[in-house]
Amino acid sequence: MKCAVLDDYQNVALSMADWSSVQERVELQVYNHHFEDRDELVSALQDCEIIVIMRERTPFRKELLQRLPNLKLLVTSGMRNASIDLAAAAEQGITVCGTKGGGEGTTELTWALILGLARKLVLENEAVRDGGWQSTIGVDLHGKRLGLLGLGHIGTNVARIGQAFGMQVMAWSQNLTAEKAAAAGVTLASSKEELLESSDIVSVHLVLGDRTRGLIGARELERMRPTAFLINTSRGPIVDRDALLEALRSGTIAGAGIDVFEQEPLPQDDPFRSLPNVLATPHIGYVTEAAYRGFYKGIVEDIEAYLAGSPVNVLGK
Repeated sequence: MKCAVLDDYQNVALSMADWSSVQERVELQVYNHHFEDRDELVSALQDCEIIVIMRERTPFRKELLQRLPNLKLLVTSGMRNASIDLAAAAEQGITVCGTKGGGEGTTELTWALILGLARKLVLENEAVRDGGWQSTIGVDLHGKRLGLLGLGHIGTNVARIGQAFGMQVMAWSQNLTAEKAAAAGVTLASSKEELLESSDIVSVHLVLGDRTRGLIGARELERMRPTAFLINTSRGPIVDRDALLEALRSGTIAGAGIDVFEQEPLPQDDPFRSLPNVLATPHIGYVTEAAYRGFYKGIVEDIEAYLAGSPVNVLGK
């Protein structure tokens, strides 16, 4: 039985978990590069009965699934993956399983982006390397307002750290209640507009779906303060790409810290790579040792359970 492990960019898939329990029955092929060409991808996968994917690095839509008639098990890291067409997979009799991760990598990266923008760390580091010294003035966080779009697990942890910095924390989402906000010590915004207009830093922590796609567009960005920063470590399409680019170029907002994009990997000529008021990272919020060990351990367990005839962590049920 052939199993392909895709998009192992760091070449760690086989070292992050013990695969010995499945290697006698499964022939593993690990791919460290991203397949840009769809035909090349299909050629590599057409004989595989099991495919392992890391988050949304390679989307599995209906068109791709239909070209993989031998596929029986698709395993993704994480218990949610919007890039998989679960209905199409079910039609083809493909079992789709997820895994749990670990650690607080996305929370920590969110604060790395906030601090990097507030203290202009990239510019100052480059200045030191070039022989310069003290060329910018940082933004204080103490006393400022942190606005959170979403107060789930990550949003709540981001709020707690903001409070430790002495920030006022406000949150909003379509389903957020006053009771839940109060339990986190957070002020519930009366509307999305109030949060955007009154926050010095706006950080996105929502799940991508029909209600959140394009939630932050041109009108929303225009409501933000010209000194405000937007942080997105959730999913790229929650923020309208073109509207954000225009807001950054025109100075409608001061800057953005972005870990997620509509197209990944980001094209070489993409303006997000070069705008001076953007601090961009390559979707590494979940790329930590704790998360990877949790993901790959779960992947092996999913394959074991499938081979035993009792799949676990099945998505779409």
